[in-house]
Amino acid sequence: MINYCISCGMPLTKKEDIGKIIDKGSLCMFCVNTDGTVKSCEEVFEGGVRFFMNTTSGVDKQLAERITRKNMNNQPYWQNADNACLKGEEATDKEFQEILKKLHEDN
Repeated sequence: MINYCISCGMPLTKKEDIGKIIDKGSLCMFCVNTDGTVKSCEEVFEGGVRFFMNTTSGVDKQLAERITRKNMNNQPYWQNADNACLKGEEATDKEFQEILKKLHEDN
């Protein structure tokens, strides 16, 4: 069974992928600072936007922001959190599923 980062949803397939383990679950190395603190919502959000723009063909910044917002709002770490970067328009379920499918095809 694959674990996923509770902040960004990254699959944690190798031990080296894990940056920190907390009560809620595991966080990936990209969501944790070098001092072991969890990155801010804004930092994780910007990383997600860059990820979707750089790894998925046909994704512009606006779509990447909507996808990242939907993705992060679904993650346990951000549930019930009041973060400005997670407010606003989200990708539709259809758009989100299409991007996930495209990600798996590209990798």
